[in-house]
Amino acid sequence: MNDSSVQRTIDAIWRIESAKLIAGLARMVRDVGLAEDLAQDALVIALERWPNIGIPDNPGAWLMTTAKRRAIDLLRRSKLRDQKYEEFGRGNALYSEDDMDMSMDGEVGDDLLRLIFTTCHPVLSKEARVALTLRLLGGLTTDEIAHAFLVGESTIAQRIVRAKRTLSASRVGFEVPVGEELKERLSTVLEVIYLMFNEGYTATSGGSWIRPLLCQEALRLGRILAEIAAGEPEVHGLVALMEIQSSRFKTRVNATGEPILLMDQNRALWDQLLIRRGMAALERARNLGRPLGPYALQAAISACHAQARTASETDWARIAALYEALSRVMPSPIVELNRAVAIAMAFGPAFGLQIVDELTSEPSLKEYHLLPSVRGDLLVKLDRMEEARIEFERAASLTRNTRERELLHKRAAECASKGC
Repeated sequence: MNDSSVQRTIDAIWRIESAKLIAGLARMVRDVGLAEDLAQDALVIALERWPNIGIPDNPGAWLMTTAKRRAIDLLRRSKLRDQKYEEFGRGNALYSEDDMDMSMDGEVGDDLLRLIFTTCHPVLSKEARVALTLRLLGGLTTDEIAHAFLVGESTIAQRIVRAKRTLSASRVGFEVPVGEELKERLSTVLEVIYLMFNEGYTATSGGSWIRPLLCQEALRLGRILAEIAAGEPEVHGLVALMEIQSSRFKTRVNATGEPILLMDQNRALWDQLLIRRGMAALERARNLGRPLGPYALQAAISACHAQARTASETDWARIAALYEALSRVMPSPIVELNRAVAIAMAFGPAFGLQIVDELTSEPSLKEYHLLPSVRGDLLVKLDRMEEARIEFERAASLTRNTRERELLHKRAAECASKGC
């Protein structure tokens, strides 16, 4: 294996293991920023050693052991040396390979869940909470987070640095809150899990259209939350949304990794178990007797697609109505763009295009690639091929995902050939 191949492998391993690594270290050192530093130190050591010694059989355990040794060395030199080192000696043996596969013990003892609630502490601003949690648990770079929020990379970097300093200075406990405090932090935690899932479902950058492991982790965390906050309909709504969306993974890319759009997917291959789980979670949200919130409404939209045996049987009028309801509880230009698509499918592309054209002056969508992508699709349906080609080319120039860029260039080429 050459150096570049090892580098790519290490990058992939880091994406998978970093959240567990930081969460485990945060439980030990009780400092999120320090935990990330220790994890990064372990990564640097891996980058130095693995090209020579090879990738370990269990790279996650290797990274944890390396990071934990550095943590112990650090604590030996700290003012709390005696007390903390004694605690480590009694209760924390170095990680073995089996430790990396530990499951829940029936209580909320999950380090990742503790880390989410720590990074979503009210001492931080909402923006800082989401950015920090995505950085530490989602393994996203500051650039990827910035793209997800449609803001500058430097802004996100500053939020993350300030957030870690604030948590350290405030001595925030590494724990899952209870009672009213749990409810107060829940909305931000749900938002973080939602964004984690979205990044996995359609990656903002890189060479892969999807990142299934990130979606799986978001769904796992959502299921845990549903157990400890069973009376909160939006928890079940988010779980329902993720379950139903996850059912399509096998059909979202072809054998070579190229994206397959929703209307072209083989619905016979959708995972019916996940769909049933999603429908059950949506029913639990409805049975709590409160108006549906943003996540439950989005789950209801996904349910419409899941219930249609073929693309042509999709109830677009109902989907448009659900997007209208969603725009009232969570108004945003992106929701409006999705509503435009539903209206176009239900009532004709000209009606959808009218809404999309109004969104072209929206500042927050200036660099959002899906706006020209949607506009291009509607122009194709109206047989305005040259205009559509221009829109697809613009969308391709804005996306950071290689697979998506290839798809958009392909669509632009198709428009050019049909317009001749």
